[in-house]
Amino acid sequence: MNNPGDALASTFSASYAGVVAFIAVVAEGSFARAADRLGIGRSAVSRSVQKLEGQVGARLFARTTRSTTLTREGELFYENCRPGVDRIAQALEDMRELRDGPPRGQLRVSAPVGFGRHVVAPLLYGFRALYPEIAVELLLDDRPADFTGDRVDVAFRDGRMEDSDVVARRIVPMRLFLCASPDYLRRHGTPVSVDDLPLGDCLSLRLPNGRAMEWEFREDGKARRLTPGAMLSFNDADLVSRAALGGQGFAQLPGYQVREYLDDGRLVACLPQYAPDDRGHYLCYLSRRQMPSRIRVFIDHMIASIRALDLDGGHETEIGALAATA
Repeated sequence: MNNPGDALASTFSASYAGVVAFIAVVAEGSFARAADRLGIGRSAVSRSVQKLEGQVGARLFARTTRSTTLTREGELFYENCRPGVDRIAQALEDMRELRDGPPRGQLRVSAPVGFGRHVVAPLLYGFRALYPEIAVELLLDDRPADFTGDRVDVAFRDGRMEDSDVVARRIVPMRLFLCASPDYLRRHGTPVSVDDLPLGDCLSLRLPNGRAMEWEFREDGKARRLTPGAMLSFNDADLVSRAALGGQGFAQLPGYQVREYLDDGRLVACLPQYAPDDRGHYLCYLSRRQMPSRIRVFIDHMIASIRALDLDGGHETEIGALAATA
């Protein structure tokens, strides 16, 4: 039994080739010049037009040895076909411009809430100044981006990358700081080891899945994870940092979140020699192939701009020095 889909595909293929040949003959005024324009033989152009005439059931050209002119039916067919062919040609040109031309169009970007708010969003103003024809939509969500479902072009991710379905470029390391306010440390003391932490007096970040984020440390080259028994829990990292500033307990937060507070002394980094060193900030996308210029320039701009920032507020050197002497 014949497959209707196969018949449709065959008919469309023959019709499309015939229409392209037909339009080229009309535009060039002869089969020979149409063949040169299409880069195929004159006989191939003639066969395509003949198949098309058979499909529409009418002669489209009046041909003599000296001229090729449209018949009445050919004129009607040409007027009906030309807008569609023009739109197809324009669509192809638009795609070439998106890939190779000046960057323009819509760009959808996903980022974790904290990193997006503190790092990505402020850098968008400089990017827009350089590329005013690109409209950027920034979506803040701590869950991993759904590239296809949410139509995301580029996503930022924190931590460790375990998704092999995306291209992930590490931008910079991600440093985690265990910190508390000077007032809290005066009242409760400064821990000298991970075992000194009062786990019942900590500030916890609640993840989108409802679980508390584990605290991570590295002791003797091995990872160690603890779940703080927090009296205060939040599902927003900014609220965790504010609670730490208010002297409510210890918090473990990324450098971009607390660098300002560490620099001006409102927070103090504790146990830096045990800070984990295998996390990073990543920029992710689906494929390197046939990438539109708007995505390419955004990736290059953001990687360069983020690497130029001091996300750890100058504290990375301190961690390295203390770790070396621990």
